[in-house]
Amino acid sequence: MPTLGMPDRPHLDAFRRQARTLQRNVRAGDPDAAARVARHHPGVPSDQTGGFQLSAAQWVVAREHGFASWPRLVRYLDTVAEHGWDTRLGAAPAAGPAEEFCRLACLTYSREDGPDRWARARRLLAERPELTTRHIWAAAAAASPDDVGRLLAERPRRVTERGGPFRWRPLFYLVYSRFDPDVPAERVLTVARQLLDAGADPDDGYLFDGLPSPFTLLTGVFGHGELGSRRQPRHPHWQALGRLLLEAGADPNDAQTLYNRMFEPDDSHLELLFDYGLGTGDGGPWRTRITELDTPAQLLRTQLRWAVEHRRPARVRLLVEHGVDFHSPFEDDGPAWSPGDGRTPVELARLDGDPEIADYLVTQGATPPDPDPVRDLIAAAFRADRSTLDRVRADHPDAVTDARRSRPGLIVWAAAHASTETVTLLAELGFDVNAYGRGDAPVEQPWETALHHSAMAGDVELTRRLLDLGADPDLRDRRFDATPLDWARHFHQLPTTDLLEPVTAPPPSGERG
Repeated sequence: MPTLGMPDRPHLDAFRRQARTLQRNVRAGDPDAAARVARHHPGVPSDQTGGFQLSAAQWVVAREHGFASWPRLVRYLDTVAEHGWDTRLGAAPAAGPAEEFCRLACLTYSREDGPDRWARARRLLAERPELTTRHIWAAAAAASPDDVGRLLAERPRRVTERGGPFRWRPLFYLVYSRFDPDVPAERVLTVARQLLDAGADPDDGYLFDGLPSPFTLLTGVFGHGELGSRRQPRHPHWQALGRLLLEAGADPNDAQTLYNRMFEPDDSHLELLFDYGLGTGDGGPWRTRITELDTPAQLLRTQLRWAVEHRRPARVRLLVEHGVDFHSPFEDDGPAWSPGDGRTPVELARLDGDPEIADYLVTQGATPPDPDPVRDLIAAAFRADRSTLDRVRADHPDAVTDARRSRPGLIVWAAAHASTETVTLLAELGFDVNAYGRGDAPVEQPWETALHHSAMAGDVELTRRLLDLGADPDLRDRRFDATPLDWARHFHQLPTTDLLEPVTAPPPSGERG
């Protein structure tokens, strides 16, 4: 299991330095270094640490980052060198109008994305329509069939040449372009066919700042992501363009697409991908390059867990209908939103107080979970079922204490996904209203408070109730060092901004904007 995240823009020299440092520290008797070795390379006898070899240190470093061996890590870094994408390029003005048009027109999956940027691209193209005539990457971004056809006829190998501000191939600029929401479908599909017929790879992709999950052509087609559908929209003709790429051979098991689209309730992307074999096969060329990527089956299990925990019954049904395993417990290593904690999907549904999903899974053959006082107590609280809550407490006096011990940040998850009454119930049970947790995943990680989430959501009722329960409006989250009022302002939530302003202490004079 990886214990360290892969750094942005990783380089082999940095890992070599880590290994040499670990070797020195082990030989010096550092207990922390010895513990790292014991965890990731237990085959090294403790009485031989004085001769601890560099190769053993390299093994430990590789395992800490999720790779089976040092050669596997080196192979991955070679893939990064060939396919890496430095997102910092999206923030720096490019040289020349054609390059600048490409930079402004395309999704970069950075904080730069948004409608204002694409409007600037439209204005630039209107002022300089000739910029697509000699620049195939700009011609592709503008979906200009005449220019693309002529440039390919002049030099066919242009189809595979990297260029423009991001060093992408032409088809990537077409697919990631968002500058014109009204671009005609005929132009887009014509350019896509021109490029595919000339030899463009339908599985083309790049590694976002060297991180493992590839951003492919399909990723750009389906769009969305952590900044939401307004700033990272899907392509205007995503269905036709996605189908064209899939028919050309693009592998449907696209991990980044599944992640980017899982936040919204719409399942149309899954329906299209299932038409072309999502969940089957070996994972395609990207999993050949990076064997540490999840298998197709693992990708869909992650989707199932997200759908269960975020109360998406339609998605759960779609996944079950397509054969996703809903019987087995989640035991493999996974990200925070899909931990291997040994629970089955139906146990998670019961725990989250969702009888609709739980009952559906049971009707499909899932084994009903055995009674568990802590799970039953939390499930009753999420259903705001006071009678069941009182019965569990009466039958199991230690259940509340055990629940608070195992899920100290539960009230944050409840604030993001349950009712005001559930939050009130948890506070009455002694859960700390000022506890830190995560609202996007039901795991114990101290990121923000419940008040941060109610402020971000613009939920006046919940915000007022949290304040009544003793929530501290001056607490700052652990990632952005921001108060709930800062969150309300950042997300343009005027109702909660107005409610929090009078009760939030002003920042020190040195921090005033």
